[in-house]
Amino acid sequence: MATKLAARRYPAPAHAVGSLADAIPRPFWLEANTEPVPRPSLTETTEADLLVIGGGYTGLWTALQAKETDPGLDVVLLEANTCGWAASGRNGGFCSSSLTHGIGNGIERWGEEAATLERLGRENLDGIEESVRRYGIDCDFARTGELTFATKPWQVGELRTMTAQARKLGHDAVYLDAAQARAEVHSPTYLGGSWLRNSVAMLDPARLALGLRTACLRAGVRIHENSPVERLDPGARDVVAHTGYGRVRARKVMLASGAFTPLLRRLRNFIVPVYDYALVTEPLSEAALDSIGWRNRQGLGDAANQFHYYRLTADNRILWGGYDVVYHYRSAVRQELLRRPATFAKLAGHFFATFPQLEGTRFTHQWGGVIDTCSRFAPFVGTCSQGRIGYALGFTGLGVGASRFFAAAALDLLHGRETERTRLRMIQSRPVPFPPEPLRWTGIALTMWSLDRADRSGKRNLWLRCLDRLGLGFAS
Repeated sequence: MATKLAARRYPAPAHAVGSLADAIPRPFWLEANTEPVPRPSLTETTEADLLVIGGGYTGLWTALQAKETDPGLDVVLLEANTCGWAASGRNGGFCSSSLTHGIGNGIERWGEEAATLERLGRENLDGIEESVRRYGIDCDFARTGELTFATKPWQVGELRTMTAQARKLGHDAVYLDAAQARAEVHSPTYLGGSWLRNSVAMLDPARLALGLRTACLRAGVRIHENSPVERLDPGARDVVAHTGYGRVRARKVMLASGAFTPLLRRLRNFIVPVYDYALVTEPLSEAALDSIGWRNRQGLGDAANQFHYYRLTADNRILWGGYDVVYHYRSAVRQELLRRPATFAKLAGHFFATFPQLEGTRFTHQWGGVIDTCSRFAPFVGTCSQGRIGYALGFTGLGVGASRFFAAAALDLLHGRETERTRLRMIQSRPVPFPPEPLRWTGIALTMWSLDRADRSGKRNLWLRCLDRLGLGFAS
C-alpha cells in the first residue's frame, strides 16, 4: 500500500513512454563512476573513541570532521552496504546552502534565527567547497546557483516574495520576469523565476561521497563496509555495537542511518522513509543544447509543492527528478520499491511538456532512492544514553550540503561543546513525531492528495491550513 499521486488519471503520451525503452534501472552516478573495492567487513571485536554508523554524507562528514578536530581520535565507521550506495549516491547533486529546506520554511519555523541560519548555511557551503579543494575531491563542484521557475500564475507573486526575502537575508538573488526566465532557459511553461546565484553548487554526488570516503581513510578512519549493525547495547561507560561477525566497543556513537530504521526505538516515529525518482537523458547534441539555452548551467526547479528538480551533467545530459513522493505503509523500505514504472512514465511526460523541442530524446537511466523526512522538513539532531549516542536525521532531500553542518552539530553535542550551532533553537528542538499506523499512512496520503489539489488550484484546503497552523507538513 502506498500513497499515489493520481498516476492513472494523467497518463503519459506514447512518445514519452517510448523514450524509456533503453533506460537501465540503475543510478546514473553509480553507473558512471568506478566504485572502489569494498573495505573488509568487521569480523572481530575492537574498540574506538567514536563509532559512526552509516557511510553516507552524514556519517562520512562526521568521521572526517571528528578527525580534523582531533587527529588522534580513534574513529571507526560501519556501513551496511558500501559508502555512498544509498541516498548519497542517488540524488540530483544539488548542494544547497539551506539548512532549513528553503527560506520560507526557515522563516516560518525559526523566524528569529533566520538570518543566522542563512549565514551559517552559506558558511557551510563555503566549507564544503574548501574541503573539496583541500582533499582533491574531483566531483565537478560548480557554484552556479539555483533557478526556481513559476509555472502557474499564483506562483509568480510567491517567487517575488521569496527573492526579496533572500536578498534581505544576505543572498545574491534576482527575480526574472517571464521573458527573462525564458531567455535564461527556453521553456514555454515559465512565467517567472527566482535565481539564487551563489547559494547552490552543482556536483557529482557519488564522486563527492567516494571522495569523502578516501579523505576519511587517509585521515586514519577505520571503515568497514558490508557490516550492518544489528543492535546497540549502551553500558555505564560505553556502547557496544553488534554486527553479524564482530562488534565495536565505543565511548561515543553517532547514528547516521538516514531513512533506514533507526537502531534507537525512540527515533522511529520521528522520521518516515519516502521514495523519490529520477531519469537521465542521453548526452544532448549541440543543436539540442542550443534549443534550450541554459548557458549558465544552474540547478533548476519549479515552485510547486510537488516540484521537479533538474540539472545538466558534465557530459550534457539532463537529470530530471522529483514530483512524485511515495510513502509505503508501515514505513516499508525494500529493494523492489526503487523501481516504479508509473512514476518514470509520468516524469518523462512532464519532461517533454517542459521541453517540447527535445522530443525524440531518449532516457538512459531510471532509478529511485529513499529519503528520510520529518514533520518539520528540516534535519534534527540530539543525544541519548547519557550523551553517549548522537544522531542527525530528517534531511528531507536536502542533505548534500546540510549533512556537513548537522554532523558538526551532533559532534558538538556528543562532546559537550557549547558553540554557536548548539545554541540555536533549531538544534535544541525536535520535530513532532508521526502517529502510528494506520493514522500515519492516512495522514500522509491525505496530505499528498491535498498538495496535488493545491498545485492545480493555487488554494490550500482545510487539511493543509490545519497543518500550517500546527507547524506540520510533508514535502519531498
